[in-house]
Amino acid sequence: MSQHVTVNDYDPEWRKKFKDEALLIKDIIADNCVAVYHIGSTSVPGLAAKPIIDIMVVVRSLEKADAAAERFSRAGYEYLGEFGIEGRRYLRKGGDERTHQIHIFSADDWNNIGRHLAFRDYMRTHEKERDEYAKIKKSLARKFPYDIKGYCDGKDSFVREAERRALSQCDQTWDKLYIAARKVQYRRNISPLAEAGAVSAALLTSKGNIYAGVCIDTACSLGMCAERNALAGMITNGENQILKIVAVMPDGKAGMPCGACREFMMQLSEEAGETEILRDYETKSAVKLKELVPDWWGQKRFSDHAGSDRS
Repeated sequence: MSQHVTVNDYDPEWRKKFKDEALLIKDIIADNCVAVYHIGSTSVPGLAAKPIIDIMVVVRSLEKADAAAERFSRAGYEYLGEFGIEGRRYLRKGGDERTHQIHIFSADDWNNIGRHLAFRDYMRTHEKERDEYAKIKKSLARKFPYDIKGYCDGKDSFVREAERRALSQCDQTWDKLYIAARKVQYRRNISPLAEAGAVSAALLTSKGNIYAGVCIDTACSLGMCAERNALAGMITNGENQILKIVAVMPDGKAGMPCGACREFMMQLSEEAGETEILRDYETKSAVKLKELVPDWWGQKRFSDHAGSDRS
């Protein structure tokens, strides 16, 4: 029997279904997991959709994802390999009355990751296009109730154009930094006295480069915060101008730099106070460093130095 194509009005329950399935996926993927995203129409509040939860999983290794195929099978998924998209691993659950789809990509595959996130975020913030897309899908579902190819072909031109506009308009810097940080975030047992990787960080410089680092924890408090590790990489490569920085806690949420890291960043350049620090990844809310270090003691030093250079 062919897949039944139905399009329903937005259901807030879809968000909960994603969260429940994300927990299952993280358990299966384990340490290979970088991030799990709700994508597709069910991830857009207010958008009518086929009641199928689309999930994008970002991993460090596709080979390790392949090794988890049997575990996915036991959870009810068909593991179908690339299934028409190079570099993807595609999984589906529910047979003809499909309930979930998973798209797995390597953390290095920004083209595929970025386009999915851009389309989702564009639909979330553009009501006119969202309503137009809903009308197109409802019309196609009535026309092709048991023809998924006809349904998909019918909306392809709209999706491609919306994706093009989304990629041209969306600033995806926080997504890139978050994935860069998560990619290196895993525990390393270095010795009986040292471990690393519980917290990670990634920063963007004024030259457009991204540097990532992990925390190093040792006996006698001789370790290093993830932010300072990333900053050390930046300085080693001859840079000192930070535009944005994100620190990722063990639970995958963004966290604020400690006082020592804030002070270290402030001393690197006169413009350091303008550095944006991610507060919450889901909402992309951020704060400037100067708001965390008000009336900083060293600002006069920069002013005096600039004055002496002019004299």
